[in-house]
Amino acid sequence: MTDFPMYDAIVRGGRWFDGTGAPSAVRHLGIRGGVVVTVSEEPLDETGCPEVVDAAGRWVLPGMVDIHTHYDVEVLDDPHLPESLRHGVTTILLGSCSLSTVHVDPVDAGDLFGRVEAIPRRHVIRSVGAAKDWSSAEEYVAALEARPLGPNLASFIGHSDIRTATMGLDRATRPEVRPTRLEQARMERMLDEALDAGFVGMSAQQLLFDKLDGDTCRSRTLPSTYARGREMRGLREILRRRGRALQAGPDASHPHTILLQALHSIGWGRGATGRAPLKTSLLSAADIKAIPFIIHLMRGLSGAVNRAGADFRWQHLPVPFEVYADGIDLVIFEEFGSGAAALHLAEEVARNELLRDEDYRRRFRKDYDSRYGPRVWHRDFFDAEIVACPDASVVGKSFGQVGVERGGLHPVDAFLDLVLEHGTAIRWRTTISNHRPKVLRRMAQSPGVQMGFSDAGAHLRNMAFYNFGLRLLKHVRDADRAGRPFLTPEQAVHRLTGELADWYGVDAGHLRVDDRADLLVLDPTRLDASLEEYAEAPVEQYDGLSRMVNRNDATVPLVMVGGRVVFRDGAPTQVLGRQRTGRFLRAGRTDRAALPTDAPQPPVGSAPASATPLLTSP
Repeated sequence: MTDFPMYDAIVRGGRWFDGTGAPSAVRHLGIRGGVVVTVSEEPLDETGCPEVVDAAGRWVLPGMVDIHTHYDVEVLDDPHLPESLRHGVTTILLGSCSLSTVHVDPVDAGDLFGRVEAIPRRHVIRSVGAAKDWSSAEEYVAALEARPLGPNLASFIGHSDIRTATMGLDRATRPEVRPTRLEQARMERMLDEALDAGFVGMSAQQLLFDKLDGDTCRSRTLPSTYARGREMRGLREILRRRGRALQAGPDASHPHTILLQALHSIGWGRGATGRAPLKTSLLSAADIKAIPFIIHLMRGLSGAVNRAGADFRWQHLPVPFEVYADGIDLVIFEEFGSGAAALHLAEEVARNELLRDEDYRRRFRKDYDSRYGPRVWHRDFFDAEIVACPDASVVGKSFGQVGVERGGLHPVDAFLDLVLEHGTAIRWRTTISNHRPKVLRRMAQSPGVQMGFSDAGAHLRNMAFYNFGLRLLKHVRDADRAGRPFLTPEQAVHRLTGELADWYGVDAGHLRVDDRADLLVLDPTRLDASLEEYAEAPVEQYDGLSRMVNRNDATVPLVMVGGRVVFRDGAPTQVLGRQRTGRFLRAGRTDRAALPTDAPQPPVGSAPASATPLLTSP
């Protein structure tokens, strides 16, 4: 008999993966103070333990790491971030695509996030305006940690954020304007201060179809896209010197920018006279339908520069990139002139007048029929299925098919006619990339690729990849069953956990003795077709806007952060959103101090707690 239980929680009898790629094995995990203190082949003493989880027949994995999200706004109002957490993502990186809320004011934040990330601008302004009581990166971290965080957070500092705060949004988005030396020095100081606060690096953007919202600078590209050589050299050298990462989005319309980003990653020599490689994570490795050969060039480029001394990675979504749209509201239309012209008009009346105009339609048809030059959308309305419409006769058909049935209309005219008839009530989908399973398998094996790019928290009506890690594990399991294995389960788990955490230098992604007890219990028999089903749920802080989500509650019956259960059988526990379970993870640092807990302690000598059953093994 002991005065206190040996463990706060026990996870018993599951197939344990440690996140390093090492062989998995059936083990019993003992957790105390939010940390794994025992990994045992033998059953543990459960006397008085308030949380015993029976994981027999299940997998016990380190919490997954999502390296590319846009939760910067949502986390201010809803810091438990349940849509990622419920799928076993316990560490989330903010600040992608040059966008963060560290320095910009609320209105500028609305202009930066609203159109690019399809987060309603008024909600961005409201959320940032109500929350912002910080003026530095360190104060921003403190503000996040003062909230009841569900998952752990880490962050990039956004280049567009610091450029806007330094130069003003108007000057920062004029091609003829360069930062003064004082402005350059201030941006570099902001970057250094963010790295001092533990940010993992800086995100930048050169992609030219990311457009601003609002009135003042509407339809200009993001501030980061206007940066030139001197500005970028100074920022890159700080990252290189301090061993932090640059996340970058190249200008796909000028392929040489991709090559330049890769070459900038190369270091050489050692010691005082050497030059360290610049850790570079580039957006994104995708098997684009419109340019099927490009994915092979991407793989070859990463291999070549890494052999030459770079530390270069592509970000890659390891599932088919299926997007949905309500009417014409979809970011891929920003990549060509006629599409961007329609999205420039915020007022429905003005937009509809444009869509009726024959000269405009002629331009749209010309853009649509063009098959040359870099592009993301395959521009094939025969490969675009209507999934909802007040006119039930068109549901299940493509816009191209509707055009044929309406007397041989050009697909563009069929699309525009339906948008004019039904506005955002017509909903449709298409897959723009990652459609070939064989190529996905090759990418998953590539050491120059990082698993990620979920865009969680953005494009609320357009896509949902909160469960991308589960879908990769399904692909691995299906291939193994079919006799065509391409990764072991251990390798796949490593790619989603420890590999990412180690590269970005954050204390996450592993499940060994002395590691933080961030974990999920997974039912491998439910790595099934349910992972691909469509679902929606309202976002309370966005006035109940219905967003696309994933619902795989049977696949992940339990999630822990810091040794505390935050999701059980698809439902948040009482801890989530009320108490802080996650932390801000500072790059290069380890913080294992236990968070406060109000878990009840059983009286001395009480009977062992009964185990919490998860699912009945088939």
